[in-house]
Amino acid sequence: MAEQKKMVEEITSMDVDFAKWYTDVVKKAELCEYTSVKGCMVLRPYGYAIWENIQRIMDNMFKETGHENVCMPMFIPESLLQKEKDHVEGFAPEVAWVTHGGNEELEERLCVRPTSETLFCEHYKSIVHSYRDLPKLYNQWVSVVRWEKTTRPFLRTREFWWQEGHTIHATAEEAREETIRMLNVYADFCENVLAIPVVKGVKTEKERFAGAEDTYTIEALMHDGKALQSGTSHYFGDGFAKAFGIQFQDKDNQLKYPYQTSWGTTTRLIGAIIMTHGDDNGLVLPPKVAPIQLVVIPVASHKAGVTETAQAIYARLNKICRAKIDNSDNSPGWKYAEYEMKGVPLRLEIGPRDIENNQCVIVRRDTREKYFVSLDELEAKVPELLDAVHNGMYEKALARRTEMTYTAHNFEEMKDIADNKPGFIKAMWCGDRACEDKLKEEIGVTSRCIPFEQETISDVCVCCGKKADKMLYWGKAY
Repeated sequence: MAEQKKMVEEITSMDVDFAKWYTDVVKKAELCEYTSVKGCMVLRPYGYAIWENIQRIMDNMFKETGHENVCMPMFIPESLLQKEKDHVEGFAPEVAWVTHGGNEELEERLCVRPTSETLFCEHYKSIVHSYRDLPKLYNQWVSVVRWEKTTRPFLRTREFWWQEGHTIHATAEEAREETIRMLNVYADFCENVLAIPVVKGVKTEKERFAGAEDTYTIEALMHDGKALQSGTSHYFGDGFAKAFGIQFQDKDNQLKYPYQTSWGTTTRLIGAIIMTHGDDNGLVLPPKVAPIQLVVIPVASHKAGVTETAQAIYARLNKICRAKIDNSDNSPGWKYAEYEMKGVPLRLEIGPRDIENNQCVIVRRDTREKYFVSLDELEAKVPELLDAVHNGMYEKALARRTEMTYTAHNFEEMKDIADNKPGFIKAMWCGDRACEDKLKEEIGVTSRCIPFEQETISDVCVCCGKKADKMLYWGKAY
């Protein structure tokens, strides 16, 4: 166990320095690496494997709802970006520009895409002419660039990987239904795949996506009490269509403007996994996206039959889950610490005495509970334990969120909570932008969302004391 203790000591305790703990986990679990390009990261194989599993599952969910994958260019001409005023103003501070091609200065600057609404609009104008062409349900998996001032791996980098869905519809009703449908896909994914409970709601006008009529969000709570926006879905109305001159001939032979949506989530979901489930020993990965769901570790492998039995177990289990066997000459204690740090959901130990008893030991990463399992029952028991790990992780995260969600009735109460109790704060709001600004400036909290599930905490605004009928989630956020 000496090796395990030493390994754990290399990770700063989250209670001592949460930011350092996060960086330690990212580095030591070999998820990513820094580069000579400030604010950009190398996704290492283990980190990319998590992203691949996220992509695979989410992509299937998109396809089940009728969406097709496309791919737009990386570059956007400045004139195209300028067509939607609110949109370009929202992204202008973060845009990276290409000014030269080789040694020649370009006639027009090219923006390295921060998002692709304008490109999709240009494409829609070329292909949408009739109601028969609608709807178009598109998605793309790409990287984008936003020139962030303060960066942190996965949470905020200058280049990051994401999916962005873009759809166009004949009616506002269809587009609004799509916006909510995809928000629900995100919520379903976070809760049933990543074991992360989320709050669903609509953003205030201040926090709305540039160019959108409404922005919907799922908000998760991290271990340190900060919120993380984990996915957004935007309803654009016909604003982009009018700006780009997109029209179609409807069934009544009239020319009309279509209605659009976009929705996206990113590699920051990996940051959400780390900060929701991780502990002082490293990662704790949800089984459905873990690159390795179970690791087989032979104990006393120099003794007769141990390596052969471990190999046979691995061959059986690799047919029903993502399994790995570690036959290296590192000590069992070192291996236990290594795979615990990497967040592998289940660890299977097999030694001479286990073989004599026709059993093995399986240890859960989330609770460290040990199970003695008959070798004859592995195919039934392992999927059962993987489900138990997922459910246990979700319930633990939900209990923590409940414990760290507070209610404020007035300004002083809200300030006291924000200063002393990290977490979500539920409070009423009058709808005035001035109150939202004051709470950010004087207390340091932002509006996270107006949740779909409303409560009446009081009938007055937490900031100004005037009449209020909306309850908001507030908090400090990444």
